[in-house]
Amino acid sequence: MAAVVGSKGQIVIEKALRNALGLQPGYIAVQKLVGDHIEIHFYPPEHKRSLHGILAEKIRKRIDTSDWQQVREAAWNVAIHEQTEKYRGHSDAS
Repeated sequence: MAAVVGSKGQIVIEKALRNALGLQPGYIAVQKLVGDHIEIHFYPPEHKRSLHGILAEKIRKRIDTSDWQQVREAAWNVAIHEQTEKYRGHSDAS
């Protein structure tokens, strides 16, 4: 389908193409002149939805906020130990 360029330089992107690319209102269109044609790349806008709970399925154990500092320090100690052993060329398995 051909589109006619409007008086303000606007064109309509065919619905089938919008659907195929998943384009929604608010996407950013970046245009670039390449030889004798224009390339348009689309980028989604910043989302406004909450990310709260997005990692819920990955949580193995819930930690009370009052225990957070202690758990954090323990995790750092484990990481430091693993890095030290790795640096020395040892592992707990040997």
